[in-house]
Amino acid sequence: MANDKIKVRRFRFRMGERRIILFIGDLIFSYFALFVGLYVWQTAQDISSFSEFLIIRPEPWVFILPLAWLVLLFDTYDIRTSSKREVVFPKIMVAGAIGGVAYLLIYFTSDQGSLPRRGIAVFLVLAIVFTLLWRLLYIRIFTSPQYMRRLLIVGAGVTGQVLVKEHQKQSPPPSHIVGFIDDSNGLQGTNILDYQVLSNSKRLLEIVEQENITDIIVAISGKIESQMFRMILDAQEQGIEITRFPTAYETITGRIPVQYLEADWMIRSFVDENTPNSFYEFTKRGMDVIGGFIGSLLFAVLIVPIVSIVTLIDSGRPIFFSQTRVGKGGKNYTIFKFRTMVQNAEKDGNPILAKEKDDRVSKWGRFMRKVRLDETPQFLNVLKGDMSLVGPRPERPELMEHFQKHIPFYRARVLDKPGITGWAQVNFGYAASIDEMILKLEYDLYY
Repeated sequence: MANDKIKVRRFRFRMGERRIILFIGDLIFSYFALFVGLYVWQTAQDISSFSEFLIIRPEPWVFILPLAWLVLLFDTYDIRTSSKREVVFPKIMVAGAIGGVAYLLIYFTSDQGSLPRRGIAVFLVLAIVFTLLWRLLYIRIFTSPQYMRRLLIVGAGVTGQVLVKEHQKQSPPPSHIVGFIDDSNGLQGTNILDYQVLSNSKRLLEIVEQENITDIIVAISGKIESQMFRMILDAQEQGIEITRFPTAYETITGRIPVQYLEADWMIRSFVDENTPNSFYEFTKRGMDVIGGFIGSLLFAVLIVPIVSIVTLIDSGRPIFFSQTRVGKGGKNYTIFKFRTMVQNAEKDGNPILAKEKDDRVSKWGRFMRKVRLDETPQFLNVLKGDMSLVGPRPERPELMEHFQKHIPFYRARVLDKPGITGWAQVNFGYAASIDEMILKLEYDLYY
């Protein structure tokens, strides 16, 4: 019986393993789409042998089209949303549209007859269709209970309940929570957030066996008793994956639970484990320089003339504005932006947090904010080295000082360079309150 349960566990893939399966499936089906496209192309040629056609006709770049397709699908590999059809399917269609438009632009600007048409068109259509079918199969499989990881949460207190609440927000759920284990008197047999406290640590291994548990989440914020500790180690020796609350919270939400962390965890994560890596720093700076140069070129040639004219018509001068922000290590620098607010937006000189629907923003400014056009002058900051392409959004010194007094670990944001865009900005947007700033900080620290 035990061996059967172990075999079943092998097919309950972790989230990282699911991403690999997703990627491999996309790669296989995209190459299948390519070879069907090439076969259709070959039927219109005077070459009878398909193998001969593959040798003499397609250019080498044709065979890397599936890899280009996977790059367009990059945004669909977030494992927290990869099982949501309403999220993934539109992104696949958008990727197909981008790929089609990009190829048409190249096709019509190239010498006549120098690029294939039929084979590439068939590949793109089939890549979309096969990817949609594969993703549908993936969703049907990995939202089925028999393929979900089965979680047992050790600790039914505050942190255990926070984890359950975040898990319940996910639809479909990424895994199946079986229940709680807790040594507190009087909790055994009770229900917390629709999940039962199954027993105390004495029966932990028995419950792991009975319920075919694959993962134990340790959500104990205080001292852990020696018996509970021994039982958890015994479970780990039997092949059960043990995960601490902060790591499980990160995996489910894509955020760091700043309100439920202790200082020693932050020190270990952001100091002990955050040793400088020269190769990483060199590579990231190189990408910033290349991206900053291209962005600055587009900014100077295309964006500035258009934005300047529309801004003058909409709200007059000035076109640009500058502001002091806090950079890496707490060092202040000057940021450049297109003006989106009306003139004298802060009449008394005191900084005010920008909101999603801020009445100080002009009509044209609202559009620029929506498409992030107002941030494009910061490519110059990237070239200077004050910022990176990706990182936490920089804050004003006055607001930085205020938030440090009210939000735990807020200072950790300045351990890395600020960015034009970041994980928090992509997932959350503008924050107008302390609670929203805490949520945004959780995304920033996860990055």
